[in-house]
Amino acid sequence: MSHYDSVPTMEERRGPTGDANPSLNYSNSFSWDARTELYDAPQGALGESRPSLPKELYAVAPIAKRSSRRRRWVITGLLVGLVVVIAAAITVPLVLTRKNSSNDNNGGSSSNDGNSATSGTSGSLITMDDGTQFTYKNDFGGDWVYDPKKPFESGGKSQSWSKRIGSGEWVWGQDVARGVNLGGWLVSEPFISPSLYEKYVNNSAIPVVDEWSLSIAMGANLAEEMEEHYKTFITEKDFADIAAAGLNWVRIPIGFWAIEAINDEPFLVGTSWKYFLKAIVWARKYGIRIYLDLHSLPGSQNGWNHSGKSGSVNFMYGVMGVANAQRTLTYLRILTEFVSQDQYRDVVGIVGIVNEILWGTVGQTPVQSFYYAAYEAIRKATGSGAGSGPYIAIHEGFQGPAIWEGFLSGADRLLLDQHPYLAFMGDHTTSPDALAARPCSWAIATNQSQKAFGVTVGGEFSSAINDCGLWLSGIGSKPGYPDCTPWDDWSSYSSQTIATLKQVSLASMDALQNFFFWTWKIGNSSVLGTSSSPMWHYKLGLEQGWIPRDPREAIGHCASVLKSSQIFDGNYPVTATGGVGAGTVNPSQASSHAFPPPTIGPSFSGTQIALLPTYTPTGSLKTLPAPSFTAAPSAKVGTGWDNPSDSSLAFVPVNGCQYPDAWNAVNATLPRNPCTGSGL
Repeated sequence: MSHYDSVPTMEERRGPTGDANPSLNYSNSFSWDARTELYDAPQGALGESRPSLPKELYAVAPIAKRSSRRRRWVITGLLVGLVVVIAAAITVPLVLTRKNSSNDNNGGSSSNDGNSATSGTSGSLITMDDGTQFTYKNDFGGDWVYDPKKPFESGGKSQSWSKRIGSGEWVWGQDVARGVNLGGWLVSEPFISPSLYEKYVNNSAIPVVDEWSLSIAMGANLAEEMEEHYKTFITEKDFADIAAAGLNWVRIPIGFWAIEAINDEPFLVGTSWKYFLKAIVWARKYGIRIYLDLHSLPGSQNGWNHSGKSGSVNFMYGVMGVANAQRTLTYLRILTEFVSQDQYRDVVGIVGIVNEILWGTVGQTPVQSFYYAAYEAIRKATGSGAGSGPYIAIHEGFQGPAIWEGFLSGADRLLLDQHPYLAFMGDHTTSPDALAARPCSWAIATNQSQKAFGVTVGGEFSSAINDCGLWLSGIGSKPGYPDCTPWDDWSSYSSQTIATLKQVSLASMDALQNFFFWTWKIGNSSVLGTSSSPMWHYKLGLEQGWIPRDPREAIGHCASVLKSSQIFDGNYPVTATGGVGAGTVNPSQASSHAFPPPTIGPSFSGTQIALLPTYTPTGSLKTLPAPSFTAAPSAKVGTGWDNPSDSSLAFVPVNGCQYPDAWNAVNATLPRNPCTGSGL
């Protein structure tokens, strides 16, 4: 998470200062107008009329001339039949029901024994893996679909206007992503899950400030406590609730330790992947698509706690910068190969290669060099063109979208992710009502980026207008806002405060167009007895009123605020969506973004780059495990590797070499006999 408007980020929302580009002007921007989908909603969504009943219910076949008595019987029979059909249309769920149970409850029930309904609509009783039950409620015409014996068939439909999982490719420019992040789940963050940290903050031999130090503090309890967090913080019900909130995507941050950890890295390895696999199953069931974001990278890409370890940046920066990047390239291949398999690709449509790399520290040349290397590694694995693997998301580095125009021109399905936040602007004097209109100024840059670069999304934003909230900027940090008391006490918000925050939400959603709110939920503090950081809590805002019940309410909001509009017509550069020529990167771009770059930070350039320690591509490739299904033990779950021709080996340390600390090597001395691998 971060900001625009040329102000420093806070430590962990955030910390080490990233240089924003003061030349970027996000003012005088305009939003696009309402789309036709606004008029396709079920009754109650925005006050629209209910969609017409199928025309078959109104069609009556011509009746031949017969006796009047027979005609009366025929007409009577047709009328009775028509009544029966209409009654059935009202009472029977209009979903893809494969098998109904005898105990359906207003649309079906579900359990994991394979003997009950495999689909249903609002009112269905759902039984989760742990036996807990909840009632699926969706006022937007959504349905759930899941057959435990056929786990990879077409899935649910989050709303009547969203595309069913498995019913065809997601089409950017036609389909609209309205999503939330599942922050703090598979990569923990103190402000999102404070109770996970509070037990150890003042009761540990070391300061606990991030998942690295938390893992050490947990010690022998690490596996049990961290898995309990994974198991309870986000559940199947959250996915059902997300669909019921009118949303159709989730962005899921994940750490590299879902795959492995080396040396003294203390993270719990592999368990988070097990829960990501659960997320895929739940997403399919409820019609949600997934943006998988590699949130935490070896060495730390920004020095903030959500990177795994707060402190220094050692990714594409410092003595171990290139080695850490090489290791990440292997992890990106492993993740992409898994989600590109036929069993998962209709759910996981985007892979983000790095979250919030600290541009101001790392620098433009190294950042773009890594982006190109990651792009090349992924597209070598997936091939190019529509349908060949996921979209590849790159973060704009807090510089705004404009500077990315022309980057890797011709690249196949490269997506730009921006993270604008009002909260970190440091503006303590502008009135909340005036701030509420400011997100509309992001729209013109977004529209221009869609036309010139390609698919551009708002991967993170919130309703926050200041940096109030427990540990929002890191454990022990204090907000810059002068008095946070009225903002932390969400239960006392006035109707005017709620209305103002809703204006922030609507403006942000409309300006960013395809968006992912940060974040779905904030866990309760064991000390406060409630959640803090309410302006970052989508679920709470939905309940209290500062998040719209239907996110489509945002359509046209900025046009009304600014009294003018600029419409993006949905036409991206052809290669940006996998069209003709996709994957043929402009040769001048390829040469100018070679990996490794000609400079690494302020200390290394030219011939010195060859002296930096590097890894060697000679290691065995790991594959991620697939899920198992009790009701379908013979289901084809995939091998974990979609393309057998992608056979390059993994980057690993050179055998027998001594490397500097990969997490603390910014100022390390270059080894006299550097460990350098081949294959760069």
